[in-house]
Amino acid sequence: MGTKLSTGLSTKHDSTAAAKEALMQAKNKMGESGIDLSIVYSSEKYNYREVVDTIRAGTNNAPLIGASSAGEFNEENVETGSIAVGLLSSDDIKIFNTWASGIKQDHETAIRDIVAELPSKVEGYPYLTAILHIDGLSGVGEEISLLVSYLLGNEFKIVGGMAGDDYKMEKTFVFCNDDISANALCICLFASKKPLFTGIKHGHTPLSKSLKVTRAQGNILYEINNRPAWEVWKEETAISARKNKIDVEQLTDPGEIAQFLTKFMLGLATDKKDEYKKRWPVSINNDGSFNFSCGIAQGTVFHIMDGSGPTGHINATKEAVRMARRFAHNAGYEEYAGILVFDCAVRQLILQDKFCKSIELINSILPGVPILGWETYGEIHMESGQFSGFHNNSSVILLLPK
Repeated sequence: MGTKLSTGLSTKHDSTAAAKEALMQAKNKMGESGIDLSIVYSSEKYNYREVVDTIRAGTNNAPLIGASSAGEFNEENVETGSIAVGLLSSDDIKIFNTWASGIKQDHETAIRDIVAELPSKVEGYPYLTAILHIDGLSGVGEEISLLVSYLLGNEFKIVGGMAGDDYKMEKTFVFCNDDISANALCICLFASKKPLFTGIKHGHTPLSKSLKVTRAQGNILYEINNRPAWEVWKEETAISARKNKIDVEQLTDPGEIAQFLTKFMLGLATDKKDEYKKRWPVSINNDGSFNFSCGIAQGTVFHIMDGSGPTGHINATKEAVRMARRFAHNAGYEEYAGILVFDCAVRQLILQDKFCKSIELINSILPGVPILGWETYGEIHMESGQFSGFHNNSSVILLLPK
């Protein structure tokens, strides 16, 4: 049989009805194959308990992973305020999932505890991939990604995303089997007979001169070059912003500033030319400091990035898919069971009605291949020899061979 992925998506208003509709769409596509894993992404408008209970009951309590999100899509539709369901059936992949809470208080202990529950190798299934779902407002996305990678080892590929809440920035949740929790992390291990393939790309370019973080604590950035962070941001982005008919001096509403910051992120240089890890200032405080979705180290040197144009963001998805397909082709795989997409919520805000085009490009590159995707508050991609780590405003692709 190999591996099969099927998807469904619903915008019905009632939580149970929407979950049932999305599940039935996926089950109808799956046919008679058994369900080995359910993957669920849900808008914050739904009752998560009703959603998870409905999916679990309709799949004979198959293992379940997922998260609250800020947008959902599959190969047929792109939505916000919906429920997306993916069903996986495979005799080539063994699945192990576990979770832990309390990551804001002590993420190291939480990670060590759940990694200890996972097998370090599975006889006959040599290819190991971990999928992470993390509370999107925990502020420790990078710290968790790095520690999980360290504890699992270099032989693991790691992908994943930070949970969302439709841009409300209030509370985000991860799902693992029957458990639904904020302040939590879920890890799902795919042990596979065949390699799985990843890709990543973003659509930003450096805008500012080199800048230095001179005051930061945890995930809060206070000062840049010994000046208030927001003052420096306005100064460095003013010209580019004017080209987009934005006067930075008129930005006073926190919501407007948050929208502005989706286009002008913090960029960390990497050891690869022209590759940057981006950090999204998800909100601004009254003193002009920024809150990020991961820690910002004092002394860090960075650039402010420009992502105000749509073309780079549309092409980013295309290039991420092509990267994964190229790796698969080089390994001798040409038929695919499905694509999991971890896509930054910021990209949807920037592209707006053009966002659908980036999903259409996936369909054009891999026609007929099922797609399950969601909008995250941060993306994870860690693989030896590739652009690795915790990211913002990126598309991360996991390509599953048949």
